[in-house]
Amino acid sequence: MYPTDLTVAAVVLNEGRYLFVEETASRRRVLTQPGGHIEAGESPEQAVVRETLEETGCTVVCEDLIGVYLWIQPQTRQQFLRLVYSADFVSCDEHATLDDGIIERRWLTLADVEKARQHLRSPVVLRCLHDFEAGKRQSDALITGMLPLERNVAAVMAAADLV
Repeated sequence: MYPTDLTVAAVVLNEGRYLFVEETASRRRVLTQPGGHIEAGESPEQAVVRETLEETGCTVVCEDLIGVYLWIQPQTRQQFLRLVYSADFVSCDEHATLDDGIIERRWLTLADVEKARQHLRSPVVLRCLHDFEAGKRQSDALITGMLPLERNVAAVMAAADLV
């Protein structure tokens, strides 16, 4: 059994389009929101800002927690626990060097994402966009009381929406 993979992601809406990365994962090209792992001593919100900058060259301000999502990869049974935040767009460096594995930064409408469903990294990608569009937001207390998250994965998982 694999350990649970704890990650963060950013939902960034600017001028009617969402910020996405196209990347290679498990030997296929996929679309997902910018995000990644929380580094030692870093808050989830700090990780969202850092990962978005590293993967897209875009600066954002982390806002509200949209939700906590648990997805179990059907073939491997690997568990992915994803904290997804809304983030306000500030700017993009069009010449930034992006993280390894990132093919490009993309701005997509919700309709574009829905059409590309088969190319999404996981079902969480579309689920959190629908939750964002519906105005779903979680209390910061949901996560604050569980810090550091690495030591409280079971408690975070209990609060997660299974996707």
